[in-house]
Amino acid sequence: MKSAEQFQHKKILILGLAKSGEAAARLLLRLGAHIVVNDAKPYDENEQAQQLEKEGVPVVCGGHPLSLVDEGFDLIVKNPGIPYTNPIILAAQEKEIEVVTEIELAYLLSEAEIIAISGSNGKTTTTTLVYEMLHGGARTPLIAGNIGTVACEVAEQANADDVLVLEVSSFQLQGTTSFKPKVSVLLNLFDAHLDYHGTKEAYVQAKAKITANQTEEDLFVYNADDPLVAAVAATSAARLLPFSLKRELPEGVSCQDQVISYRGEPIIHTDEIVLPGAHNIENILAAIGAALSMGAVREQIVKVLTSFSGVAHRLEFVREVNGRRFYNDSKATNILASQKALEAFEQPIILLAGGLDRGNEFDELVPSLKNVRTLITFGETKHKLAKAAKAAGIETILFAEWVEDAVKKAYQQSAENDVILLSPACASWDQYKTFEERGSRFAEAVMALNG
Repeated sequence: MKSAEQFQHKKILILGLAKSGEAAARLLLRLGAHIVVNDAKPYDENEQAQQLEKEGVPVVCGGHPLSLVDEGFDLIVKNPGIPYTNPIILAAQEKEIEVVTEIELAYLLSEAEIIAISGSNGKTTTTTLVYEMLHGGARTPLIAGNIGTVACEVAEQANADDVLVLEVSSFQLQGTTSFKPKVSVLLNLFDAHLDYHGTKEAYVQAKAKITANQTEEDLFVYNADDPLVAAVAATSAARLLPFSLKRELPEGVSCQDQVISYRGEPIIHTDEIVLPGAHNIENILAAIGAALSMGAVREQIVKVLTSFSGVAHRLEFVREVNGRRFYNDSKATNILASQKALEAFEQPIILLAGGLDRGNEFDELVPSLKNVRTLITFGETKHKLAKAAKAAGIETILFAEWVEDAVKKAYQQSAENDVILLSPACASWDQYKTFEERGSRFAEAVMALNG
């Protein structure tokens, strides 16, 4: 672990707990920092805060009192979910107190070089692919970040013989100042999280921080088919490695005539790839570029692509019941993700969708509903999705209370050879704590069907 002494005796506010806040608090305690924890959840309901207090950490629960900013903090480590409109953040910025997320700590402490992967969609799949592709190479891959394991926890244990593969979100990236991955990957950019960032421009700026501090000693792997991503690449000081589905790239990664090539050398024919969905070819191109640049063995890349069938809750096959195939795509928390899922199938689809209302309409989803013959919708957005379904000419539109109810109705409406697809196009937080919980509930309901 490098630069650990920089936090010794520093006064640091941990703003927001959850997994990342608790991990950052415990790490900074071990490094000799003086920390205070502030979390909005009331103390009586806050087991994390109670435990930290037992260990001697001052905790402030039940809100975010502005008076905290006047207590002389050197640094604030912010939970990614807390928006920058929070009064404490605004007051801290006025006082020029640095505000970061825990991936900044991970970068400052990690002896391992970092591959950071971001984009509006495909982050988890690409991160997992890169991690798997790096096995058997010269260095040991470690995986962390937005994918589940807190980055600073893994970074603390990493050494120079490791490679730290991080999935990073716009929320996390916005809270960075010196974050500088050896390899950064930007998959795509479109309207997402505007309720958090305020504008598309602010969202793109947050994503662009993945390469903002890179130099010519680093590499930026980017989607040359996405104009917004290409614009970010034009501002990067890193060496550039483009990938494209639309054209051959002799100095990049591309797919022509169903053959994926890296710098002009064939890697694999797409018929050999088991991961479903045309959109995943883009993720594969990016993963190959990142993995090979960090010393992956080509035989391992082929092995991964001929065996890896996907990550949990991302177009995950659950079960076949009387000729109906059920897929869990609960991680599709925005429109583009659901578009990609819908385009992965040629069979008739019964779509289960709905969730948190972030203020957007679903007009962009309409062209992708051509194979959908029944929509079963739930959550805050159910009426908006029903409106989009009507615009697409879908005649059967049903409402459900929960995703479990939607599974039963979907099976009742289905016929042999149908695909029954959970791809919500929305976040889960109106009804479920996480998209994982929503997907697990879906899978449990599918397994409970009497086929």
